[in-house]
Amino acid sequence: MAGGLAALLDDVAALVKLTAANMDNVAAAAGRASAKAAGVVVDDAAVTPQYVQGAEPKREFPIIKSIAMGSLKNKAIILVFALLLSQFVPWLLTPLLMCGGAFLCYEGAEKVIEMFGKNDHHDDAPVAMDGEDAEKKVISSAIRTDFILSAEIMVIALNEVASESLINRAIILIVVGIVLTIGVYGVVALLVKMDDFGLFLAKKGKAGATRSFGRALVKTMPTVMSIISFVGMLAMLWVGGHILLDGMNKLGFHPLYEFVHHMEHFVEHAIPGAIGAILAWFTNTGLSLIFGLIVGAIIVAILHFTPLGHGGKKHDDDAHGHLESKTFTDSKDATTRGNSGGSSVRA
Repeated sequence: MAGGLAALLDDVAALVKLTAANMDNVAAAAGRASAKAAGVVVDDAAVTPQYVQGAEPKREFPIIKSIAMGSLKNKAIILVFALLLSQFVPWLLTPLLMCGGAFLCYEGAEKVIEMFGKNDHHDDAPVAMDGEDAEKKVISSAIRTDFILSAEIMVIALNEVASESLINRAIILIVVGIVLTIGVYGVVALLVKMDDFGLFLAKKGKAGATRSFGRALVKTMPTVMSIISFVGMLAMLWVGGHILLDGMNKLGFHPLYEFVHHMEHFVEHAIPGAIGAILAWFTNTGLSLIFGLIVGAIIVAILHFTPLGHGGKKHDDDAHGHLESKTFTDSKDATTRGNSGGSSVRA
C-alpha cells in the first residue's frame, strides 16, 4: 500500500514538473509571438488615438474601453478561425498573411503619399454629427479597423508557434491577444490623457516648477503623438514588406528574400560587435520598408487610378474611420475647448 502511494506521488510530481515545463514553453512562445507582432502593435497604438480626437475628456476613457472590448471580441473570433486553418489547411496561412502584409503596405504607402501631396479626401465628408450617434459610429469604425490589425497580430503570432500542439497554440494566442490588447489600449489611454494631466498641473500646481512642467507637457504632446504616428506609418511598411518577403520565400520565390538577408549578414560581418548587429537589423528593416513602400505604392496606383479601384477616389474612408473621426472631431472640438475645461491637444 505504501509502495503504491509512493508511486502515485512520484507520478503526480512528474506530471507537475511536465506541466510546469510546458507552461514555461508556452510563456516563452507567447513572448516570441508578441515580439514578432510588435510592428503591428506599434501601428495599432499609433492609429487608435485618432478616434478620441476632439471628444469630451469625460468620454475618452469610455470610448477607449469600448474599442478595447471590441478588440478582444475581434481577437476571439480570429483565434477560432486561425486555429481551424492551422489545424486543417495550414498551407493557407502564408497566403493570408501575405494578403494582410499587402494591406499594411497599402495603408503605409497611402499615408506617405498624403504626407507629400494634398490630402483632400475629407472633401466629401458628411454633415457633422453630435452626441451618442457620432460616438457609436466612431467606436464602430475603430473596431472595424482594429479587426484588420488584430488579424495581423494573431496570424503573425500563430505563424511563429505553428509547430506547437493545438492546445498550446490556443493558449499562446489567448495570452498574446489579452496581453497585447491591454498593453495597446492602456498606452492609448495614457497618451490621450497626458495633455489633460499637463493642463491640470499647469493650472493647479502649487510650485512654479510643477506648473512649468505641466505647460511643457501640453506643448510637447502634439509632437509626441506626431512621432508615434510617424513610427506607426513606418511600422506598417517594414512589417508588411517583411511579411511579403518571407511569404514569397516560403512559396518558392527566393531572390528578394535572399538579397535582403545577404545584405544583413554582410553588414553584420563587416562591422563586428553590438553596433554591427544593430546596423544589420536596420539594414533588414530598411530594405523591407523600401520593398513595402514600392508594393504599397503600386497597390495605391491600382486602386486609385484604374477601373479595378475607384478611379482616383479614396474608397476606404468608411472602413478606417477617417470621415467619422474627422466629423466627430469637428463637432466636439469646440465643446471640448470651450466647455469641458480639458486641453484641446490630441493625437
